[in-house]
Amino acid sequence: MLAYLIQESATKTRRLWLVLPIIFTLLLAASASCGYESHSPPAPQAGQAQQTQTGLASFYSRAFDGEETASGETFDSREMVAAHPSYPLGTVVRVTNLEKGGAVEVRIHDRGPSEENQIEGVIIDLSGAAAEKLGMVKDGRCRVQVEVLEWGSDKRK
Repeated sequence: MLAYLIQESATKTRRLWLVLPIIFTLLLAASASCGYESHSPPAPQAGQAQQTQTGLASFYSRAFDGEETASGETFDSREMVAAHPSYPLGTVVRVTNLEKGGAVEVRIHDRGPSEENQIEGVIIDLSGAAAEKLGMVKDGRCRVQVEVLEWGSDKRK
């Protein structure tokens, strides 16, 4: 009885493999006759995220004010800027505080966070002004979502 069931199952499997290409071809033809067209994804609208990351944010100390950044700019903690390890310099991102709500837009102008902080899950270092607007200064770090709004050119000033 078992041998019969195995043989019957194998026969059905072979039939299925013979029929599948025919079914696929029919479905493809039916979708083409219904006016279905393949489209590339639409270009992102202004303010729409082009890439998203989730992790921790920290912020620069005011002790870095006046220091040169990777972009060649002078760091000013009152500006809405940030450091990211890989996004091109000049990239504009929206950073949303996932713990308290609120969001800010900042421009990537430096490299960071430190390797040690990255190991701990920090994905972006914010200026003091951006950290203040996100309500994270007291805690020092918060869980964030970082969305790329506009890619930068990676050029130094």
